[in-house]
Amino acid sequence: MDLKSPTDHQGSTAEQSVYQRYTGAAQAVEAELCCPVTYDPQYLQILPEEILERDYGCGDPSAFVKPGDTVLDLGSGGGKICYIASQIVGEQGRVIGVDCNDEMLSLARKYQQEVGDRIGYHNVEFHRGLIQDLKLDLDRLSEELQQKPVSDHKSWLNLRNMEDRLRQESPMIADDSVDCVVSNCVLNLVRPADRTQLISEVFRVLKKGGRAAISDIVCDEEVPQHLQDDPTLWSGCISGAYREDKFLQAFEDAGFHGIELVKRESEPWQTVQGIEFRSVTIVAWKGKQGPCLERNQAVIYKGPFSHVKDDDGHIYNRGERTAVCDKTFNLLQQPPYAGLFEPVPPYEDIPLEKATEMDCRRNAVRHPHETKGRNYQLTIAPTDDCCSPDGDCC
Repeated sequence: MDLKSPTDHQGSTAEQSVYQRYTGAAQAVEAELCCPVTYDPQYLQILPEEILERDYGCGDPSAFVKPGDTVLDLGSGGGKICYIASQIVGEQGRVIGVDCNDEMLSLARKYQQEVGDRIGYHNVEFHRGLIQDLKLDLDRLSEELQQKPVSDHKSWLNLRNMEDRLRQESPMIADDSVDCVVSNCVLNLVRPADRTQLISEVFRVLKKGGRAAISDIVCDEEVPQHLQDDPTLWSGCISGAYREDKFLQAFEDAGFHGIELVKRESEPWQTVQGIEFRSVTIVAWKGKQGPCLERNQAVIYKGPFSHVKDDDGHIYNRGERTAVCDKTFNLLQQPPYAGLFEPVPPYEDIPLEKATEMDCRRNAVRHPHETKGRNYQLTIAPTDDCCSPDGDCC
């Protein structure tokens, strides 16, 4: 069984068309795969022209990468986003590209030493794998298949066992190991049956507090089946597009929070049979999971809306002291919520080891007595400095 040519295997027309089209696009420029994207020019100066001209994206998720991050690029192609991210994260950071197309991987790896030398450090690595199965390193699997090729149904069953063993013993991307997952116009190429697993894998590999920054093509209406069955439209990042509201919902369903549409092109990239296809970039965060502990904390939503509801159904009315658990109290002071809420900590701290479980479903108002304490009697009296010479106080 040769893993180097998925097009030789029995599979979906969509999967074969994607592999074949991007194989060709790695060898010669294909303009139809590009959306107009403006990147920060300071990060493009050291990149080889061959990588720049054979880049096929629809946005710039690298804008959400931070210094020191460990970054994972899904469907890294010729490596452009990886090499941009490499410069942003710096020498202390790390960038990992994952792609299953051999020709694209060859293009990215071709300049790996050269680009690292130009930057002054080497912090980029590329792996062959499926972005919906980030535990399985296809290079490792291929090595083992050289020793134990698949020739009949028994060896096929052994292959399944081999895959599971590799996922467990040497996962390509470990749990909770990445600060930022990026992807540029790739998720729409994954077949629908694998998409729930795909976004679950993004969630799995992110650290608590990590984020996913995803640029992709979405549509404003459901794409009919006959368009989905068109291999040219599918491989062209069109008919496999998520409906835009369902794209955001998929990340919420996977457990992400703070999901934000940070960029949406007003003009469609293409319109097919009245359906608009456009580029969007979203950012989604991991970290709301964990116990809800009562520490007498509250937050005040500052506006401008009369009220808002978070991803767990908590409602925050403007100007109202809303009772929250310790986890939510801390979460709402971090991106992407920072600045929207005024934290109201208790005057007497409740140590974590003494905190009891809180029912976060109550959406209760926190009475000031709970944060001040029932025996609170402090009064700040006027000082002598405030009084005028005739004894009248301000």
